[in-house]
Amino acid sequence: MSWFIEVLKKYAVFSGRARRKEYWMFWLFAAIIYVVLLAVGLAIKVPYLALVFEVAILLPSLAVGVRRLHDTGRSGWWLLFGLVPLVGGITLLVFSCSDSQPGVNKYGPNPKEETVLAHA
Repeated sequence: MSWFIEVLKKYAVFSGRARRKEYWMFWLFAAIIYVVLLAVGLAIKVPYLALVFEVAILLPSLAVGVRRLHDTGRSGWWLLFGLVPLVGGITLLVFSCSDSQPGVNKYGPNPKEETVLAHA
């Protein structure tokens, strides 16, 4: 859950890099929260409850997506490639599953290496 909160703390931070773990844990918790809100909303006959959550996390999800692309050495503008049917989504999935670019790139230091150094 701390990964989800960490992304929310960086609500509109489009600079820097995001590790794979940060990205995927954010999406895991977002999906769980969405399903719970959808079920609760349908139970209390307020079907738009989950939609309100989607709108609330729109900006943080775009920001973590851009930071994830930065971590692989790509521009955040690649996120727009997701608008291309089928091919765009598959390409972004491959990019988001790719390992971090080692060392420092033009978007900043590798957060995975910073974590290792912090624990040493």
